[in-house]
Amino acid sequence: MAEINMQEQINEINRKLDLVLSEINSQRLKREEVSDLVDDLTIIGNDVFKNTVQTLDNAGVELDYEALNSLLIRFVRNIGTFNEMFEMLESANDLMKDLTPIINQVGIDAIQKMTEFEEKGYFAFFGEAVKIMDNIVEHFTPEDVSALADNVVTMMETVKSMTQPDMLEAMNNGLLVYKSMETKDVKEYSMWKAFRAMNSPEMKRGIGFMITFMQKLSKSLNE
Repeated sequence: MAEINMQEQINEINRKLDLVLSEINSQRLKREEVSDLVDDLTIIGNDVFKNTVQTLDNAGVELDYEALNSLLIRFVRNIGTFNEMFEMLESANDLMKDLTPIINQVGIDAIQKMTEFEEKGYFAFFGEAVKIMDNIVEHFTPEDVSALADNVVTMMETVKSMTQPDMLEAMNNGLLVYKSMETKDVKEYSMWKAFRAMNSPEMKRGIGFMITFMQKLSKSLNE
């Protein structure tokens, strides 16, 4: 029984030794492969370097090995900077991928809105408005525009007063009355008939309005 256990232990030890030897052999093969790769790359690098030097020499270019060495050192020293730059480029690329659908949608919306404006006649309206501006420029001098600028406040105050509800109502009433009158066949009034008409309440109120208006206008002009 003891001999059987001893044999099993020996077999187990041999199995483990085989595994260790196999791993050692595998590591040796990898080292040899790496060594062969390094040797091959060294040969290729030397050939490339020699060919580059020969090509530059034939082209009349002299290498400054100190400058080249300094460049390599700076390159290695700034690897972190290059990594940051590439990360920024990747971020910008991702941002463009995210923004592309939005930009496309904005473009589509803008085209649709322009089409809507064209259908409603906005462009035609602005085209005619440009003609209005052309006529203004042709018929008014810079001095006229300067005078307009000097009096624009007064003009705006006048427009403001004219657009008050009571003023608009008064002007509208006057226009309605004028529109309802027969201007082509106006009745003739003699002096006596006119004098009698002036005694009517309507004419008295009208005369009173005109006199009051003229008095206030004269007073405002004299102030």
